[in-house]
Amino acid sequence: MTTEKGFVQVYTGNGKGKTTAAIGLAIRALGAGKKVLFLQFMKEKSYSEHNILPNISPNIKLETLGKPFFIARKEDLDPETLAQWENKCVFFEPGKPPADYVQLIKEGVEKAKKELMSGNYDLVILDEINVAVFFELITEETVLDLINSKAPKVEIVLTGRNATEKIMERADLVTEMREIKHYYTQGIEARKGIEN
Repeated sequence: MTTEKGFVQVYTGNGKGKTTAAIGLAIRALGAGKKVLFLQFMKEKSYSEHNILPNISPNIKLETLGKPFFIARKEDLDPETLAQWENKCVFFEPGKPPADYVQLIKEGVEKAKKELMSGNYDLVILDEINVAVFFELITEETVLDLINSKAPKVEIVLTGRNATEKIMERADLVTEMREIKHYYTQGIEARKGIEN
């Protein structure tokens, strides 16, 4: 471990690149001899980074902590999108997220808190945790508690769209990825090695 102060970084916004930026930072940290914990909330091991990151260094631990992110509140989607995702998504009423998702995220948060407090890692990435807050799987207060409980030397990165104002205020660095143009509007689905 170094004697440097660890900061709080947030990558948010509707544009592509939040997880990709976190992966890049993880590789940079590994190149500097740092230890990295990469916890992915609301994802399963179907993303291409799972094929490479665990094998590039013994100093990185990559783990998924929840089901895929395909849950949504019906009122958040327009009728066309709703029809497109109807058989691929778990929908729920506002304030009533699926209990099994809530439990998985809770277990992930407990693991994250333990590791943040331990100081065993120089960099801890909580991928898609902002989305978990948005979908009411965890509270904003829970995430703020995670940030406040970290060992002083630990750098923490929180990714995912819809970061709350309080989380962004608490952060030392906030980057918003803004979508200007994206080929998914032309019906292009996630491509292996690019988005997945």
